[in-house]
Amino acid sequence: MFDIAPTELLIVALVALVVIGPKDLPRVMRTVGNWVGKAKGMARHFRSGLDTMMREAELEEMEKKWKEENARIMREFPSVEVPKSDGAPPVGESPPPAGETPPVEGDMPPPRAGDDDRKLP
Repeated sequence: MFDIAPTELLIVALVALVVIGPKDLPRVMRTVGNWVGKAKGMARHFRSGLDTMMREAELEEMEKKWKEENARIMREFPSVEVPKSDGAPPVGESPPPAGETPPVEGDMPPPRAGDDDRKLP
């Protein structure tokens, strides 16, 4: 932040000791410390505000790009209407034979001719 050499800091401390005096120096240093703390807090608050604004701007830019890309894709591949289910089989499948109901998931097939009802031990 500031490039203050240790020798420069020592000279400032000696001048402050001579000008302010040893009696009032702790009170003055405490006041200066409070000011520095407040300045750092304001700088931190300002920086976080800038960071928030930059993030929001980036998000808005990304959303704009996403909307443009979405519009491009929708122009290239228009939506295909899916027919409503009216009981007809899906395209490519043949309807079940007359009088026979289509199997429901989890149903057991009926026994075949020649199947045995014997139980295994």
